[in-house]
Amino acid sequence: MPAYRAVLFDFFGTLTCANRRGRQHAVVAALLGCAVEALVEVLDRSFYLRASGALGDATETMRWVSAQAGVRPSAADLRAAVEARVRAVRADTRLRREAVTVLRAVRRRGARTALVSDCTHELPAFLPHLPVAPLLDTWVLSVQVGRCKPDPAIYLAACHRLGVAPGDCLYVGDGGSRELTGAARTGMTAVRLAAADLDGHLVFDRDRGWTGPALTSLTEVPGLLDLPVPVPVPDRPGSEPAGSVPVPGGAGCGV
Repeated sequence: MPAYRAVLFDFFGTLTCANRRGRQHAVVAALLGCAVEALVEVLDRSFYLRASGALGDATETMRWVSAQAGVRPSAADLRAAVEARVRAVRADTRLRREAVTVLRAVRRRGARTALVSDCTHELPAFLPHLPVAPLLDTWVLSVQVGRCKPDPAIYLAACHRLGVAPGDCLYVGDGGSRELTGAARTGMTAVRLAAADLDGHLVFDRDRGWTGPALTSLTEVPGLLDLPVPVPVPDRPGSEPAGSVPVPGGAGCGV
């Protein structure tokens, strides 16, 4: 039996390569009738509002974004913009070459897998069609559960669906949304993916205070299942968060 009963993965920047907005977002802006710079400005400052599902469904959210950008598209253009936005985010999403292999290796070791992601309405629209989808026992998406990291509820939702306790879970993420701190405080063992390509990654609310362990490649994750689970200890100033574990070859990154 593996040391951990489940591995929870972040999506953008973890199972995927660094995320950056590509040219297709200009199509969304054109359909709405605004400059792409205006669209991006609204998207950047409203990420958590949109990712929590607080603005309603995809169409209602896009209508709010349009108003914030100072435009009022027709109903037809609004629908087209919603569809174009899904295509744009899908085009920006490139799974890591090792993502499928790593998920298979984790499952072969007897551990369950989950996706825990802060995301807007676009990811649920195309996630089922990605090759990683059949290898995930469950996915917990902020826009669907109404909670964003580091809220304990989003991690505990994954535990509930998997039938495991937080202490039985390994959490892997790039550190956006203070996800590592949140996972550790929930009682999980948290590890940061510090891949070389993440320098230019589009990320919000980075976990800058994280001093716990880090990996340089997703391929190191299956090997962690064979390490002993650490005994949680109370947090102390300057110490690693409770639930962290030393990673051979890993380097702590507090960016």
